[in-house]
Amino acid sequence: MSNDHTSTRDQILHMLKTKGSLSVSDMALDLGITEMAVRRHLNTLERDNLIQSTLVRQAMGRPTNIYSLSAEADELFPRNYSHFTLDFLRDLRDIDGTEKVEMLFRRREDRLEEAYRKQIAGELEERVSSLAKLQDEKGYMVEWEKDEASGNYYIKESNCPIAQVAREFKHACSCELSLFRKVLNAEVEQTSCMANGGEKCVFEIKQTAK
Repeated sequence: MSNDHTSTRDQILHMLKTKGSLSVSDMALDLGITEMAVRRHLNTLERDNLIQSTLVRQAMGRPTNIYSLSAEADELFPRNYSHFTLDFLRDLRDIDGTEKVEMLFRRREDRLEEAYRKQIAGELEERVSSLAKLQDEKGYMVEWEKDEASGNYYIKESNCPIAQVAREFKHACSCELSLFRKVLNAEVEQTSCMANGGEKCVFEIKQTAK
């Protein structure tokens, strides 16, 4: 993909974000390119589920398609969820103490355990693979492997979507470890943690079941 293609695509997304719904001719005029060129980019954006179109009737002439951003595209723009969440957690800690904050993380752990249990079954290797896939889908960028010498498994997370929260509230990390132990029904130890300065979050899963 060329830089020109990428920048035009980004310009279209930015334009739809700032100006709202637009027609092909509106975008072509604004970008100074042909309608055919705009349509090529729109086809790609539609395929990627980043835009949606609505057929609008006009006073004269044929109905025309008006394009707008999809909910998925909205997530491409800057978000500040972590600061928002941190402010609430700090307020809760100041008002009700750390016990209440810990209770919130435990409730989250319980919800995840209930959801994960429905999708994790089989032998230990199958359970490890399923857990890794579920975490990967949540944005943790997960790989897993088996150490043939020991028979132990390793789950390695390269990204932590809640890193800023986890750095200040260690309950996030302890609840994740607890969740892994429950759904894998195995002995699990965390050997590296990004919230504590590690390059990755690494979990070692022992073959011996609890």
